[in-house]
Amino acid sequence: MTSTQNTPTGIDGAPALDAETLAFAEQIADQVASFLLALRAIAQENDAGRAVSLLLLEISQVLLAGARLGAQRDFTPREEYQPDVGPEPDLDEMRMRLAAMLDNVDTYSFVFDPYVPEVVESQLSDDLASIATDLDTGLRHFRLGHVTEALWWWQFSYVSNWGNLAGAALNALLSVVSHDRLDVEVDLDADQVVAAEQMLADPS
Repeated sequence: MTSTQNTPTGIDGAPALDAETLAFAEQIADQVASFLLALRAIAQENDAGRAVSLLLLEISQVLLAGARLGAQRDFTPREEYQPDVGPEPDLDEMRMRLAAMLDNVDTYSFVFDPYVPEVVESQLSDDLASIATDLDTGLRHFRLGHVTEALWWWQFSYVSNWGNLAGAALNALLSVVSHDRLDVEVDLDADQVVAAEQMLADPS
């Protein structure tokens, strides 16, 4: 059984959550924290070829957390307005590093809602920063003891924003890898194809 000692259990004397919900929240928080640390580390490395592979891995893992949130019961915050967790993190430097590193494959197109098929153009660096902002907000709630609010926010923002962005980013990165590994046709212009080949070329 998972120990709940020293685990956030609510605010303002609210009843403690059940052990199963607390354990679930801890698991999601661990996955979120791991993703945020990895994303910053990838941006700092400035190794484009390695970044594509690592981003594929990290986004896949955090999407698993999102899928678990989507499959769980609906979480409801304790109050109409969420407690203040302070200003959003400044991710501009990380975003700009990712944009420079991804270069010509940073811009991509995707369909945000497959039932309303409208093609959207975006940047991987912007979308990764947006995903990180959503996840960080929930993590700050969790670390301040707002466990229910953290679960609600992660679930709500997964359904409304970061789940779609993470899925689109994963598909874009997979397109880069598949073009390099399988030589299949992907929806990239000539400059992006060259960039993908150079980014993932074997240095040996």
